[in-house]
Amino acid sequence: MYDQIFDPVHHSLGLSAIFAALPLLTVFVLLAVFKLPAQWAALIALVVSIVVAIAVYSMPVGQTFSAAGEGAAFGLFPIMWIVVNAIWVYTMSVTTGHFDVLRRSFATVSPDQRIQAILIAFCFGALLEALAGFGTPVAITSVMLLALGFSKLKAATVALVANTAPVAFGAIAVPITTLAKISNLPEQDLASVVGRQTPVLAIFVPLALVFMVDGRRGLKQTWPVALLGGAIFGLLQFLCSNYISIPLTDIVASLGSAMAVVLLVRVWQPSEVLAADSMSEEDVQTHLAAATASAHAVELGGGRGAGADRSSTTSGARQTASAAAGGPDGGSDAAGTPDGTVADSRGDIFRAYAPYLIIIVVFAVAQIGFVTKLLAKGATKFAWPGLHIQTPAGKTPSAVTFAFAWLPAAGTLLLISGLLTMIVLGVKPAAAARDYLKTLDQLKWAILTVAGVLALAYVMNLSGQTITIGRWMAGAGGVFALLAPILGWLGVAVTGSDTSSNALFGTLQVSAAQQAHLSPTLMAAANSSGGVLGKMISPQNLAIAAASVGLAGQEGVILRRILGWTVGFLLFMCLLVYLQSTSVLSWMLP
Repeated sequence: MYDQIFDPVHHSLGLSAIFAALPLLTVFVLLAVFKLPAQWAALIALVVSIVVAIAVYSMPVGQTFSAAGEGAAFGLFPIMWIVVNAIWVYTMSVTTGHFDVLRRSFATVSPDQRIQAILIAFCFGALLEALAGFGTPVAITSVMLLALGFSKLKAATVALVANTAPVAFGAIAVPITTLAKISNLPEQDLASVVGRQTPVLAIFVPLALVFMVDGRRGLKQTWPVALLGGAIFGLLQFLCSNYISIPLTDIVASLGSAMAVVLLVRVWQPSEVLAADSMSEEDVQTHLAAATASAHAVELGGGRGAGADRSSTTSGARQTASAAAGGPDGGSDAAGTPDGTVADSRGDIFRAYAPYLIIIVVFAVAQIGFVTKLLAKGATKFAWPGLHIQTPAGKTPSAVTFAFAWLPAAGTLLLISGLLTMIVLGVKPAAAARDYLKTLDQLKWAILTVAGVLALAYVMNLSGQTITIGRWMAGAGGVFALLAPILGWLGVAVTGSDTSSNALFGTLQVSAAQQAHLSPTLMAAANSSGGVLGKMISPQNLAIAAASVGLAGQEGVILRRILGWTVGFLLFMCLLVYLQSTSVLSWMLP
């Protein structure tokens, strides 16, 4: 039996915290200073955490490695099981050409660049974040904006700032799932609190995008559509996360917001139209293919080789362009028009939206009482082998029990959605299998990174390292409520992932909250909500944005343009969380 101890170094919490922080410092230094790819930084930090656990905390060697094994297993299932199947659905829509139909559908709503920024970067970007996440929204929306006449720098910065509010519920709510497991807090409680923080942020993000595109004039002329888009997104994000379905939160919010914007611009247009020339369809396809490759190469593991494969994607991009225009290999019935544009049939437009509608239906059906009970039969729990741990209170940490819910898992529901998508899009089994293998290949480094980060988190949590840091930070007292979002922001800024940040700091936030007599649920949620604001300045996302629009090597220029936005939004989130921890805004919490 390993008895956890939180002050192993001369019974000093401060000295012990120095050693406990070494794995986290290792991650930050390797990523931020040495620019090491995320997978190697995570694995090296894991080694450091194992050494600290054994040498400083006297955790038995076998139990230390067993804890790392459980963390890695959790990273693979359910986390990457969700991500792989989600991106598989997205990949099928790309290879059949239906993604391009969806893109054109969005682009025809309004010629005004300010409205296009809201509809594409915010609404559609949120939909991509909901389904795929992991850099895909920034890569795709930045190219779509570039195709609509945005300058390279403006397309990149708008896409980055837009990728904030939906991040906490991205990839079918993987950050929330991870946070619940790591912090040992109910998933619904965490989602409910995050769903009362990020929706407030969502109201202001479209307004910020309009200001970025056209300054005060744009804000004055298009504030109604920006405010409506943000408000509807925030309202639906709140309702869905609190009362309907956590995994569907961003899907429902993004589609609802897009629908509201589309309906409004049909009856209302700004007094002036801010328009620009578009690039050719073939150039769009080339950039889209390169952008997708960059996203998968950089996010969670691609490191500095983000743009290395740009040229190799050109041939495939041209084939995709042909497919999108109704070529023999595509699933589209689109026809060319005299002016060179592509006119998509109603059937094609329906099929383009079908994957997302299928996901909504599948997840909705899974919430029906008898279906939920049926799915629950495919779930089991067991004590992880080799772990015999006891807290100072004489209790066994819940983390030593592994939940293997293979049937009701969100990843399994996404797999079912993918099989239905195959039928609707007319994808042959062999082609779908190739797309699945392609997805696994694209995500191989992401899989290794997530497994490494979760292994690191489990070793730190079960050995007591995280609680040591939390107790030390709790010395700030009630002021810690101001610091909680900053921790999440810092974690995402360095790792590029809200999931990774929650894995690293979730238990720390809970420990510090308990010692400071604050709500553990509020502080843990603040980690995720603050983290979404670090996404736009993470090296991974900056590299993706730069490579996608052809500004590779100018990440510093992009960073300077968006630094004020990330700091401003972060200060707002810190103030919101602090007030929620007091009687001033405590009424906002469930």
